[in-house]
Amino acid sequence: MVRVDQRLEARIALVRRFNRFYTQRIGVLGEGLLSSPFSLTEVRVLYELAHASPRALPSASALAATLGIDEGYLSRILRGFVQRGWVRRERSAADGRTSMLSLTGRGRTAFAPLDVRSHDEVRAMLQKLSGREQAALAAAMRSIERVLGAPEEKSAPVVLRALEPGDIGWVVHRHGVLYAGEYRYDTRFEALVAHIAADFVERLDAAHERCWIAEKDGEIVGSVFLVRKSASVAKLRLLLVEPSARGLGLGARLVDECVRFARSAGYRKMVLWTQSELLAARRIYERAGFRRRAAKPHRSFGRNLIAETWELAL
Repeated sequence: MVRVDQRLEARIALVRRFNRFYTQRIGVLGEGLLSSPFSLTEVRVLYELAHASPRALPSASALAATLGIDEGYLSRILRGFVQRGWVRRERSAADGRTSMLSLTGRGRTAFAPLDVRSHDEVRAMLQKLSGREQAALAAAMRSIERVLGAPEEKSAPVVLRALEPGDIGWVVHRHGVLYAGEYRYDTRFEALVAHIAADFVERLDAAHERCWIAEKDGEIVGSVFLVRKSASVAKLRLLLVEPSARGLGLGARLVDECVRFARSAGYRKMVLWTQSELLAARRIYERAGFRRRAAKPHRSFGRNLIAETWELAL
């Protein structure tokens, strides 16, 4: 007797239900995708060719592999597009037996309204959701991509936004987790972050203080705070960049936002407090024009550390 894995069967049913729901939501099951005479596969072919790099045009076999469709089926679609004057075949300079594919001017003209319509339909769907719901949807979609092996999208934009409900908890949690894992700081560091963040919210002077939250693919990947120290001095605090977003220049961008805001708010100087072992952060501060003014050994967060004070004249 075959033993049925009930949990697996439930998950199979969930995936199939989601697939039915989502294909109905985006109109895949209609007569033509995006109110056009084209099928989903035909539009996908046009999309891939429209976004192909001129330096790396795809062959028919490469395009079939990318789309996961039968080469014979793709050949029939391409034949129709060539007859309409939408697709051009050119012999490969590297291999004369292979033809490279590209859209003609007429092909781009035919695809353009489909691209706009797709963009507008997704915009209309998202505008019905709150900002928090949009972020949750984007994060869930990225999680699905990641689990199923989709390549990481390096060019996805990083958006900086203002503080929203729930962000303070994230800031405290991620500082605690990352600094424990990377620098072996104990929970007293997380407690310090919680105190700083709570004080920012409770005493916020919106004209002179600000927090920036960085999002990529709907997920929070960084944060920084600028707080008032005195009438002429601002303090940069709680700069954090997630490991997944490092190497993108995000840390420098967050610091630059603080500097620009501090100048516009009328401050004459910025200061910050950091530790000598936080080398990546120190490099960001130095490139932004900050200079170290003091260093002092101390015992905090379960570690022997050297605290540093940095300043920037505005």
